[in-house]
Amino acid sequence: MLPLITGATTDILLKQTERVKDPLAKEIQTLLPEMIETMHKEKGVGLAAPQINLSLRLAVAEVDGEALYLINPEITSYSQEKILFEEGCLSLPGEFFPIIRSEEVTVRYQNEKGLPKKLRATGLLAIVIQHEVDHLDGILIANRYQKQQKQKHKPLNKKYDRLA
Repeated sequence: MLPLITGATTDILLKQTERVKDPLAKEIQTLLPEMIETMHKEKGVGLAAPQINLSLRLAVAEVDGEALYLINPEITSYSQEKILFEEGCLSLPGEFFPIIRSEEVTVRYQNEKGLPKKLRATGLLAIVIQHEVDHLDGILIANRYQKQQKQKHKPLNKKYDRLA
């Protein structure tokens, strides 16, 4: 199991990550299943490389029993419909924040075989993808929550329960 990095002021969690140059490199191919295993043991639904002390644009997620490997992910579109979801984070143990996110997103990425992919995600998977891409951009949910508190928002379409 990989060691987790925690703390709202930890440098690696607050900086933009670097693109993965070779998705098929042995280190990356070894790392991906280890990230899934760590995520499972920590009872998470997503894990980004900065959370294991690597500044790489790499994340894993699992919703409804399907593992997703996101290498160099970029969200290319966000729906106008918003949802409120109580999010937790493996890097901020025991802390939960009500976060407003887009209900649907489109993400372009490379999969574990290095192939370019495009995915339209909704609901929980969309929330997890946005959360993990935030990690890759150096944004923690505590910071997103503070920023959202300062802004005015339109009424939400849906409210989801807590993501632990």
